Amino acid sequence: MSCCDQPGLIPVEQALEKLLNAAQPITETETEMVAVGKALGRVLAADQQSTVDVPPADNSAMDGFAFNSVDCKESGQTTLPLSQRIPAGVAPQSLQPGTAARIFTGAEVPSGADTVIMQENCQWDSDQVILPAEPKAGDNVRPRGQDIQSGSIIMCRGHRIKPQDMGLLASVGIAEVPVYRRLKVAVLSTGDELVEPGSDLPPGHIYNSNRYTLAGLMEAQGFDYIDLGIVPDNFEATEQALRKAAALADCIVTSGGVSVGEEDHVKACVEKLGSLDLWRLAIKPGKPLAFGNVLGTPILGLPGNPAAVFVTCAIVARPFLLKTQGANDILPTPIQVIADFDRPKPAKRQEYLRAMLSLDENGVAHAQIAGNQSSGVLSTASVGNGFAVHSLNGTITAGEPVPFLLFSDVLY
Repeated sequence: MSCCDQPGLIPVEQALEKLLNAAQPITETETEMVAVGKALGRVLAADQQSTVDVPPADNSAMDGFAFNSVDCKESGQTTLPLSQRIPAGVAPQSLQPGTAARIFTGAEVPSGADTVIMQENCQWDSDQVILPAEPKAGDNVRPRGQDIQSGSIIMCRGHRIKPQDMGLLASVGIAEVPVYRRLKVAVLSTGDELVEPGSDLPPGHIYNSNRYTLAGLMEAQGFDYIDLGIVPDNFEATEQALRKAAALADCIVTSGGVSVGEEDHVKACVEKLGSLDLWRLAIKPGKPLAFGNVLGTPILGLPGNPAAVFVTCAIVARPFLLKTQGANDILPTPIQVIADFDRPKPAKRQEYLRAMLSLDENGVAHAQIAGNQSSGVLSTASVGNGFAVHSLNGTITAGEPVPFLLFSDVLY
């Protein structure tokens, strides 16, 4: 694939393929058992199998009356005596032939009954019920095992546990699950110009936003975040910080120091302490991105500009880190929406535009640019809710489809 007039830049898809091929997932010996209630965001280390049917017995889908359809007339109403009352949580008796049972939502349907009619369609008193004509056998009955059958695999190894998964595991009686230990990710920021929020801001300095963007991203993805703070712009301090990070973590993520300036030392330190396997991507923002290892520990050297850190961490670092964590579902699926903007010039680098997705009066999804797309402008990432993707060498025309990645699919 051509990178136009910027030779040497690696297309995003090729870079991701290289990173994912290099990722070494946590091994199956590095696992722990956690309670289902504490398993959100963790990655399963083994398939999960149900030992029960869900539901465990035929049950009623609503409040009404259970009976055998053969006892109901084909035309006209049928009157049946009531032989029992079955609330949820009570084991029923077998239904006496020629009778009906008062039943409530979720209650087990008694043996001998095959149909439930909702109470709104009936007339009844304490002794009998009048049923409408021609009921359909099986109506309003949830059959045993309708949702899950005993012996079935309900969740596979490598699955990241979501809130609904916690409920599903609980529904089959699983109280604890084996998960991979949390990936340890050491994060550091480089730059003499950086100042921590809460401090005075001297001339020539800026507040360190990257530290907090990366902290949020690491924690949102369920990693064990190791904060190594700010590293001064000199070779010795950078080397010392990288050695420390390699000793503490499974992976290293840095911001700044990977370009070609005299004060950019991360790239040189990586080459001294390990190897640099990838540098300079055809991505915008975020061209100067380094990947390699420091003393055998993988490192992702992100750019220094705040929006570039946000984009490259979401698009490039996240899939690599998730695969290393042992997760299977690591690459987001873009949706097609209608562009409300033009980008008539072919993209020399694949650009991830901070954008706002909204629905028109017909329910059709549209994307518009959230504002200034400079690599130093982070505010548009907060205004937007996803990335409109300006594909490498492609153009965007208002009114035509454009790929869109929701932030919810690339940040968590």
